[in-house]
Amino acid sequence: MKPINVGLIGIGTVGGGTWNVLKRNAEEITRRAGRPIRITAVADKNVELAKQVTGGEARVTDDAFSLVNDPEIDIIVELIGGYGVAKEVVMQAIANGKHVVTANKALLAVHGTEIFTAAQQKGVMVAFEAAVAGGIPIIKALREGLTANRIEWVAGIINGTTNFILSEMRDKGLSFDDVLKEAQRLGYAEADPTFDIEGVDAAHKATLIASIAYGIPVQFDKAYIEGITKLEASDIKYAEQLGYRIKLLGIAKRRSNGIELRVHPTLIPAKRLLANVEGAMNAVVVKGDAVGTTLYYGKGAGAEPTASSVIADLVDVTRLATADAAHRVPHLAFQPDSMSALPILPMSEVETGNYLRLRVEDKPGVLADVTRILADQGISIDAMLQREPEEGEGETDIIILTHVCKESAADVAIAKIEGLAAQKGKVKRIRLEELQ
Repeated sequence: MKPINVGLIGIGTVGGGTWNVLKRNAEEITRRAGRPIRITAVADKNVELAKQVTGGEARVTDDAFSLVNDPEIDIIVELIGGYGVAKEVVMQAIANGKHVVTANKALLAVHGTEIFTAAQQKGVMVAFEAAVAGGIPIIKALREGLTANRIEWVAGIINGTTNFILSEMRDKGLSFDDVLKEAQRLGYAEADPTFDIEGVDAAHKATLIASIAYGIPVQFDKAYIEGITKLEASDIKYAEQLGYRIKLLGIAKRRSNGIELRVHPTLIPAKRLLANVEGAMNAVVVKGDAVGTTLYYGKGAGAEPTASSVIADLVDVTRLATADAAHRVPHLAFQPDSMSALPILPMSEVETGNYLRLRVEDKPGVLADVTRILADQGISIDAMLQREPEEGEGETDIIILTHVCKESAADVAIAKIEGLAAQKGKVKRIRLEELQ
Protein backbone atom coordinates (compact mmCIF):
# COMPACT_ATOMS: atom_id res chain seq x y z
CA MET A 1 0.00 0.00 0.00
CA LYS A 2 1.16 3.54 -0.76
CA PRO A 3 3.08 4.99 2.21
CA ILE A 4 1.97 8.11 4.03
CA ASN A 5 4.62 10.78 3.45
CA VAL A 6 5.53 12.98 6.39
CA GLY A 7 7.34 16.30 6.44
CA LEU A 8 9.14 16.84 9.76
CA ILE A 9 9.79 20.47 10.72
CA GLY A 10 12.28 20.66 13.58
CA ILE A 11 14.65 17.79 14.30
CA GLY A 12 15.86 18.78 17.76
CA THR A 13 15.27 16.60 20.83
CA VAL A 14 11.70 15.50 20.04
CA GLY A 15 12.19 15.53 16.27
CA GLY A 16 15.25 13.31 16.58
CA GLY A 17 13.36 10.98 18.89
CA THR A 18 10.48 10.82 16.41
CA TRP A 19 12.84 9.90 13.57
CA ASN A 20 14.56 7.19 15.64
CA VAL A 21 11.41 5.57 17.07
CA LEU A 22 9.61 5.63 13.71
CA LYS A 23 12.58 3.94 12.08
CA ARG A 24 13.19 1.43 14.88
CA ASN A 25 9.56 0.34 15.16
CA ALA A 26 8.64 0.73 11.48
CA GLU A 27 7.26 -2.79 11.05
CA GLU A 28 5.11 -2.64 14.19
CA ILE A 29 3.82 0.83 13.32
CA THR A 30 2.94 -0.22 9.76
CA ARG A 31 0.96 -3.18 11.08
CA ARG A 32 -1.01 -0.84 13.33
CA ALA A 33 -1.51 1.96 10.82
CA GLY A 34 -2.34 -0.26 7.84
CA ARG A 35 0.28 1.37 5.63
CA PRO A 36 3.90 2.56 6.02
CA ILE A 37 4.55 5.99 7.56
CA ARG A 38 7.74 7.58 6.22
CA ILE A 39 9.45 10.87 6.96
CA THR A 40 10.48 11.83 3.44
CA ALA A 41 11.63 15.40 4.13
CA VAL A 42 13.06 17.29 7.11
CA ALA A 43 13.34 21.04 7.61
CA ASP A 44 15.63 22.51 10.25
CA LYS A 45 17.85 25.58 10.48
CA ASN A 46 20.67 23.24 11.46
CA VAL A 47 20.95 21.39 8.16
CA GLU A 48 24.08 19.51 9.20
CA LEU A 49 22.36 18.11 12.30
CA ALA A 50 19.36 17.08 10.18
CA LYS A 51 21.63 15.29 7.71
CA GLN A 52 23.46 13.58 10.56
CA VAL A 53 20.25 12.31 12.18
CA THR A 54 18.60 11.17 8.94
CA GLY A 55 21.74 9.67 7.38
CA GLY A 56 20.70 10.63 3.85
CA GLU A 57 17.35 8.80 4.13
CA ALA A 58 15.27 11.98 3.75
CA ARG A 59 15.43 15.23 1.86
CA VAL A 60 16.88 17.94 4.12
CA THR A 61 16.29 21.68 3.83
CA ASP A 62 16.31 24.82 5.95
CA ASP A 63 13.05 26.00 4.32
CA ALA A 64 10.03 24.80 6.30
CA PHE A 65 7.59 26.15 3.71
CA SER A 66 9.09 23.96 0.98
CA LEU A 67 7.68 21.00 2.95
CA VAL A 68 4.36 22.72 3.62
CA ASN A 69 3.94 23.43 -0.10
CA ASP A 70 5.17 20.03 -1.35
CA PRO A 71 2.19 18.19 -2.92
CA GLU A 72 3.84 14.83 -2.21
CA ILE A 73 3.72 15.33 1.59
CA ASP A 74 0.53 14.22 3.35
CA ILE A 75 1.22 15.17 6.98
CA ILE A 76 3.26 18.00 8.48
CA VAL A 77 4.81 17.41 11.92
CA GLU A 78 5.54 20.77 13.56
CA LEU A 79 8.14 20.58 16.36
CA ILE A 80 9.70 24.05 16.34
CA GLY A 81 7.54 25.59 19.07
CA GLY A 82 6.53 29.18 19.74
CA TYR A 83 3.82 31.37 18.23
CA GLY A 84 5.57 32.95 15.20
CA VAL A 85 6.85 30.80 12.34
CA ALA A 86 5.12 27.77 13.87
CA LYS A 87 1.70 29.38 13.43
CA GLU A 88 2.48 30.35 9.83
CA VAL A 89 3.62 26.80 9.10
CA VAL A 90 0.54 25.21 10.65
CA MET A 91 -1.95 27.58 9.01
CA GLN A 92 -0.31 27.22 5.59
CA ALA A 93 -0.25 23.43 5.89
CA ILE A 94 -3.98 23.45 6.70
CA ALA A 95 -4.67 25.83 3.80
CA ASN A 96 -2.85 23.36 1.52
CA GLY A 97 -5.09 20.52 2.74
CA LYS A 98 -2.42 18.77 4.80
CA HIS A 99 -2.98 17.13 8.17
CA VAL A 100 -0.87 18.49 11.04
CA VAL A 101 0.70 16.82 14.08
CA THR A 102 2.17 19.18 16.66
CA ALA A 103 3.66 19.19 20.16
CA ASN A 104 3.21 22.97 20.42
CA LYS A 105 1.02 23.56 23.49
CA ALA A 106 1.74 27.31 23.56
CA LEU A 107 0.52 27.76 19.99
CA LEU A 108 -2.67 25.76 20.54
CA ALA A 109 -3.44 27.30 23.94
CA VAL A 110 -3.29 30.81 22.46
CA HIS A 111 -4.43 30.29 18.84
CA GLY A 112 -6.19 26.91 19.05
CA THR A 113 -9.67 28.18 18.23
CA GLU A 114 -8.45 29.78 14.99
CA ILE A 115 -6.37 26.73 14.05
CA PHE A 116 -9.10 24.16 14.75
CA THR A 117 -11.70 26.23 12.88
CA ALA A 118 -9.42 26.43 9.82
CA ALA A 119 -8.77 22.68 9.98
CA GLN A 120 -12.48 21.89 10.23
CA GLN A 121 -13.23 24.07 7.20
CA LYS A 122 -10.54 22.31 5.14
CA GLY A 123 -11.52 18.85 6.36
CA VAL A 124 -8.06 18.08 7.80
CA MET A 125 -6.90 16.92 11.22
CA VAL A 126 -4.72 18.70 13.77
CA ALA A 127 -3.44 16.13 16.29
CA PHE A 128 -1.65 17.24 19.47
CA GLU A 129 -1.24 14.37 21.94
CA ALA A 130 2.41 15.34 22.45
CA ALA A 131 1.44 18.87 23.49
CA VAL A 132 0.24 17.77 26.95
CA ALA A 133 2.17 15.56 29.40
CA GLY A 134 4.71 14.20 26.90
CA GLY A 135 4.33 10.45 26.56
CA ILE A 136 1.14 10.15 28.64
CA PRO A 137 -1.88 9.63 26.34
CA ILE A 138 -4.12 11.99 28.31
CA ILE A 139 -5.64 13.70 25.26
CA LYS A 140 -6.82 10.39 23.83
CA ALA A 141 -8.12 9.29 27.25
CA LEU A 142 -10.20 12.46 27.65
CA ARG A 143 -11.28 12.71 24.03
CA GLU A 144 -12.13 9.05 23.44
CA GLY A 145 -11.73 6.73 26.43
CA LEU A 146 -13.90 8.79 28.78
CA THR A 147 -16.58 10.00 26.35
CA ALA A 148 -19.35 8.34 28.36
CA ASN A 149 -18.51 10.53 31.36
CA ARG A 150 -19.45 13.94 32.60
CA ILE A 151 -15.99 15.06 33.70
CA GLU A 152 -16.16 16.55 37.20
CA TRP A 153 -12.54 17.65 37.57
CA VAL A 154 -9.03 17.16 36.25
CA ALA A 155 -5.90 17.82 38.30
CA GLY A 156 -2.42 17.27 36.95
CA ILE A 157 1.27 17.54 37.60
CA ILE A 158 2.01 18.57 34.03
CA ASN A 159 5.39 20.26 34.30
CA GLY A 160 8.37 18.06 35.13
CA THR A 161 10.77 20.91 35.92
CA THR A 162 8.66 22.28 38.76
CA ASN A 163 7.90 18.81 40.10
CA PHE A 164 11.62 18.03 40.22
CA ILE A 165 12.29 21.28 42.09
CA LEU A 166 9.52 20.67 44.65
CA SER A 167 10.61 17.05 45.15
CA GLU A 168 14.21 18.14 45.82
CA MET A 169 13.10 20.92 48.17
CA ARG A 170 11.09 18.40 50.18
CA ASP A 171 13.72 15.64 50.21
CA LYS A 172 16.73 17.84 50.96
CA GLY A 173 15.24 20.85 52.72
CA LEU A 174 16.95 23.19 50.26
CA SER A 175 15.79 26.63 49.12
CA PHE A 176 14.05 27.20 45.79
CA ASP A 177 17.05 29.09 44.38
CA ASP A 178 19.50 26.31 45.27
CA VAL A 179 17.36 23.58 43.72
CA LEU A 180 16.72 25.64 40.58
CA LYS A 181 20.48 25.90 40.00
CA GLU A 182 20.78 22.13 40.42
CA ALA A 183 17.87 21.55 38.01
CA GLN A 184 19.60 23.74 35.43
CA ARG A 185 22.88 21.88 35.91
CA LEU A 186 21.13 18.53 35.37
CA GLY A 187 19.24 19.78 32.32
CA TYR A 188 15.76 19.63 33.89
CA ALA A 189 15.42 23.42 33.74
CA GLU A 190 16.22 25.77 30.86
CA ALA A 191 18.76 28.57 31.15
CA ASP A 192 15.68 30.83 31.22
CA PRO A 193 13.19 28.75 33.23
CA THR A 194 10.48 31.42 33.44
CA PHE A 195 7.76 29.54 31.51
CA ASP A 196 8.19 26.52 33.77
CA ILE A 197 8.65 28.03 37.23
CA GLU A 198 6.01 30.74 36.76
CA GLY A 199 3.40 28.14 35.75
CA VAL A 200 2.91 29.32 32.16
CA ASP A 201 3.83 25.98 30.57
CA ALA A 202 1.45 24.12 32.87
CA ALA A 203 -1.28 26.67 32.12
CA HIS A 204 -0.91 26.10 28.36
CA LYS A 205 -1.51 22.39 28.96
CA ALA A 206 -4.32 22.90 31.48
CA THR A 207 -6.10 25.15 28.99
CA LEU A 208 -6.14 22.37 26.38
CA ILE A 209 -7.25 19.82 28.99
CA ALA A 210 -10.15 22.04 30.08
CA SER A 211 -11.31 22.54 26.50
CA ILE A 212 -11.39 18.80 25.84
CA ALA A 213 -12.92 17.90 29.21
CA TYR A 214 -15.77 20.40 28.97
CA GLY A 215 -16.18 21.24 25.30
CA ILE A 216 -15.38 24.93 25.74
CA PRO A 217 -13.28 27.14 23.42
CA VAL A 218 -9.55 27.40 24.11
CA GLN A 219 -9.16 30.38 26.46
CA PHE A 220 -5.62 30.63 27.82
CA ASP A 221 -6.09 34.31 28.65
CA LYS A 222 -8.75 33.38 31.24
CA ALA A 223 -6.52 30.93 33.18
CA TYR A 224 -5.28 31.88 36.65
CA ILE A 225 -1.51 31.32 36.80
CA GLU A 226 0.76 31.27 39.84
CA GLY A 227 4.22 29.70 39.86
CA ILE A 228 6.47 28.23 42.56
CA THR A 229 9.08 30.98 42.89
CA LYS A 230 7.72 32.24 46.23
CA LEU A 231 7.52 28.84 47.92
CA GLU A 232 9.78 28.43 50.93
CA ALA A 233 11.32 25.29 52.38
CA SER A 234 9.51 26.01 55.67
CA ASP A 235 6.12 25.76 53.95
CA ILE A 236 7.01 22.39 52.47
CA LYS A 237 8.13 21.23 55.95
CA TYR A 238 4.97 22.49 57.68
CA ALA A 239 2.76 20.91 55.02
CA GLU A 240 4.53 17.60 55.60
CA GLN A 241 3.90 17.83 59.35
CA LEU A 242 0.19 18.29 58.65
CA GLY A 243 0.07 15.28 56.30
CA TYR A 244 0.27 17.14 52.99
CA ARG A 245 2.68 17.66 50.11
CA ILE A 246 2.94 20.67 47.83
CA LYS A 247 2.72 20.21 44.06
CA LEU A 248 2.23 22.65 41.20
CA LEU A 249 -1.13 21.55 39.82
CA GLY A 250 -3.05 22.40 36.69
CA ILE A 251 -6.72 22.19 37.66
CA ALA A 252 -9.90 22.24 35.58
CA LYS A 253 -13.12 21.83 37.54
CA ARG A 254 -16.77 21.93 36.53
CA ARG A 255 -19.05 24.13 38.63
CA SER A 256 -22.75 24.89 38.10
CA ASN A 257 -21.98 28.44 36.94
CA GLY A 258 -18.78 27.87 34.98
CA ILE A 259 -15.38 26.22 34.78
CA GLU A 260 -12.44 26.72 37.12
CA LEU A 261 -9.15 26.88 35.19
CA ARG A 262 -6.12 27.48 37.37
CA VAL A 263 -2.46 26.65 37.92
CA HIS A 264 -0.86 27.16 41.33
CA PRO A 265 1.08 25.43 44.13
CA THR A 266 -1.36 23.15 45.94
CA LEU A 267 -1.37 21.15 49.16
CA ILE A 268 -2.46 17.55 48.50
CA PRO A 269 -2.94 14.88 51.19
CA ALA A 270 0.23 12.76 51.29
CA LYS A 271 -1.84 9.57 50.95
CA ARG A 272 -3.08 10.55 47.48
CA LEU A 273 -1.27 8.89 44.58
CA LEU A 274 -0.73 12.29 42.95
CA ALA A 275 1.16 13.52 46.03
CA ASN A 276 3.68 10.71 45.55
CA VAL A 277 4.65 11.56 41.98
CA GLU A 278 8.28 12.59 42.35
CA GLY A 279 11.14 13.95 40.27
CA ALA A 280 10.45 15.04 36.71
CA MET A 281 7.51 12.67 36.24
CA ASN A 282 4.02 13.82 35.23
CA ALA A 283 0.62 12.54 36.33
CA VAL A 284 -2.98 13.53 35.67
CA VAL A 285 -6.04 12.52 37.70
CA VAL A 286 -9.45 12.67 36.00
CA LYS A 287 -12.72 12.31 37.93
CA GLY A 288 -15.66 11.21 35.82
CA ASP A 289 -19.18 10.65 37.10
CA ALA A 290 -19.38 7.10 35.73
CA VAL A 291 -15.80 5.82 35.92
CA GLY A 292 -14.80 7.55 39.16
CA THR A 293 -11.19 8.59 39.60
CA THR A 294 -8.58 7.54 37.02
CA LEU A 295 -4.82 8.23 37.08
CA TYR A 296 -2.43 8.64 34.13
CA TYR A 297 1.28 8.59 34.97
CA GLY A 298 4.50 8.70 33.00
CA LYS A 299 7.30 10.78 31.53
CA GLY A 300 6.12 14.26 30.63
CA ALA A 301 9.07 15.19 28.46
CA GLY A 302 12.12 13.77 26.70
CA ALA A 303 12.97 12.65 23.20
CA GLU A 304 11.35 9.24 22.94
CA PRO A 305 8.45 9.63 25.43
CA THR A 306 7.22 12.67 23.51
CA ALA A 307 7.99 10.96 20.19
CA SER A 308 5.72 8.13 21.34
CA SER A 309 2.80 10.59 21.37
CA VAL A 310 3.81 12.22 18.06
CA ILE A 311 3.86 8.83 16.34
CA ALA A 312 0.58 7.76 17.94
CA ASP A 313 -0.94 10.85 16.31
CA LEU A 314 0.67 9.95 12.98
CA VAL A 315 -0.92 6.49 13.19
CA ASP A 316 -4.32 7.98 14.05
CA VAL A 317 -4.17 10.42 11.15
CA THR A 318 -3.06 7.64 8.79
CA ARG A 319 -5.97 5.42 9.84
CA LEU A 320 -8.51 8.23 9.46
CA ALA A 321 -7.07 10.12 6.48
CA THR A 322 -9.61 8.62 4.09
CA ALA A 323 -12.56 8.80 6.51
CA ASP A 324 -15.30 11.36 6.01
CA ALA A 325 -14.27 14.45 7.98
CA ALA A 326 -17.62 14.61 9.79
CA HIS A 327 -17.03 11.16 11.28
CA ARG A 328 -13.59 11.73 12.75
CA VAL A 329 -13.02 12.39 16.45
CA PRO A 330 -13.49 16.16 16.93
CA HIS A 331 -10.37 18.15 17.80
CA LEU A 332 -11.77 19.18 21.21
CA ALA A 333 -13.82 15.99 21.80
CA PHE A 334 -17.21 17.70 21.31
CA GLN A 335 -18.79 18.39 17.93
CA PRO A 336 -17.80 21.91 16.78
CA ASP A 337 -21.42 23.07 16.61
CA SER A 338 -22.06 21.78 20.15
CA MET A 339 -19.38 23.66 22.08
CA SER A 340 -20.42 24.99 25.49
CA ALA A 341 -20.69 28.66 26.40
CA LEU A 342 -19.90 27.96 30.07
CA PRO A 343 -17.56 30.76 31.19
CA ILE A 344 -14.14 30.42 32.80
CA LEU A 345 -14.78 31.63 36.34
CA PRO A 346 -12.75 34.52 37.76
CA MET A 347 -10.46 33.50 40.60
CA SER A 348 -12.67 35.33 43.12
CA GLU A 349 -15.39 32.72 42.46
CA VAL A 350 -13.12 29.68 42.90
CA GLU A 351 -13.63 27.53 46.00
CA THR A 352 -10.70 25.79 47.72
CA GLY A 353 -9.26 25.03 51.10
CA ASN A 354 -6.31 27.15 52.21
CA TYR A 355 -3.00 26.84 54.00
CA LEU A 356 -2.23 30.08 55.85
CA ARG A 357 1.13 30.76 57.49
CA LEU A 358 1.15 33.70 59.88
CA ARG A 359 4.21 35.21 61.52
CA VAL A 360 2.90 36.78 64.73
CA GLU A 361 4.01 38.19 68.05
CA ASP A 362 4.01 35.49 70.71
CA LYS A 363 1.45 36.98 73.08
CA PRO A 364 -2.06 36.16 74.40
CA GLY A 365 -5.11 36.98 72.31
CA VAL A 366 -3.52 36.82 68.87
CA LEU A 367 -5.04 33.47 67.93
CA ALA A 368 -8.46 34.60 69.15
CA ASP A 369 -8.25 37.66 66.86
CA VAL A 370 -7.32 35.49 63.88
CA THR A 371 -10.07 32.92 64.43
CA ARG A 372 -12.64 35.72 64.84
CA ILE A 373 -11.62 37.25 61.50
CA LEU A 374 -11.93 33.89 59.77
CA ALA A 375 -15.32 33.23 61.39
CA ASP A 376 -16.60 36.64 60.28
CA GLN A 377 -15.95 35.56 56.68
CA GLY A 378 -17.64 32.21 57.17
CA ILE A 379 -14.32 30.34 57.06
CA SER A 380 -13.94 27.34 59.36
CA ILE A 381 -10.62 25.89 60.53
CA ASP A 382 -9.75 22.29 59.68
CA ALA A 383 -6.35 22.03 61.41
CA MET A 384 -3.75 24.21 63.09
CA LEU A 385 -0.07 24.04 63.94
CA GLN A 386 1.76 26.49 66.21
CA ARG A 387 5.52 26.43 66.35
CA GLU A 388 7.05 26.86 69.77
CA PRO A 389 9.22 29.99 69.69
CA GLU A 390 12.91 29.65 70.40
CA GLU A 391 14.06 30.91 73.78
CA GLY A 392 14.21 34.71 73.72
CA GLU A 393 12.35 34.84 70.40
CA GLY A 394 9.31 37.12 70.49
CA GLU A 395 7.64 35.82 67.32
CA THR A 396 6.26 32.49 66.15
CA ASP A 397 4.65 30.82 63.14
CA ILE A 398 1.00 29.78 63.20
CA ILE A 399 -0.18 27.47 60.42
CA ILE A 400 -3.91 27.22 59.74
CA LEU A 401 -5.66 24.89 57.29
CA THR A 402 -9.15 26.04 56.38
CA HIS A 403 -12.11 24.13 55.05
CA VAL A 404 -13.26 24.96 51.51
CA CYS A 405 -14.28 28.59 51.12
CA LYS A 406 -14.69 31.11 48.32
CA GLU A 407 -11.47 32.80 47.22
CA SER A 408 -12.96 36.26 47.72
CA ALA A 409 -13.75 35.48 51.38
CA ALA A 410 -10.19 34.22 51.95
CA ASP A 411 -8.82 37.42 50.35
CA VAL A 412 -10.80 39.60 52.75
CA ALA A 413 -9.77 37.53 55.78
CA ILE A 414 -6.09 37.62 54.82
CA ALA A 415 -6.20 41.40 54.37
CA LYS A 416 -7.76 41.81 57.84
CA ILE A 417 -5.21 39.46 59.45
CA GLU A 418 -2.39 41.44 57.85
CA GLY A 419 -3.91 44.53 59.45
CA LEU A 420 -3.46 43.15 62.97
CA ALA A 421 -0.71 44.81 64.98
CA ALA A 422 0.59 41.39 66.04
CA GLN A 423 0.95 40.11 62.45
CA LYS A 424 4.42 40.57 60.99
CA GLY A 425 4.53 40.96 57.22
CA LYS A 426 2.36 39.15 54.68
CA VAL A 427 0.28 36.04 55.30
CA LYS A 428 1.53 33.11 53.22
CA ARG A 429 -1.42 31.45 51.43
CA ILE A 430 -1.27 28.18 49.49
CA ARG A 431 -4.45 26.60 48.17
CA LEU A 432 -5.44 23.09 49.25
CA GLU A 433 -7.23 20.34 47.35
CA GLU A 434 -8.36 17.05 48.92
CA LEU A 435 -8.89 15.46 45.45
CA GLN A 436 -11.51 13.09 46.77
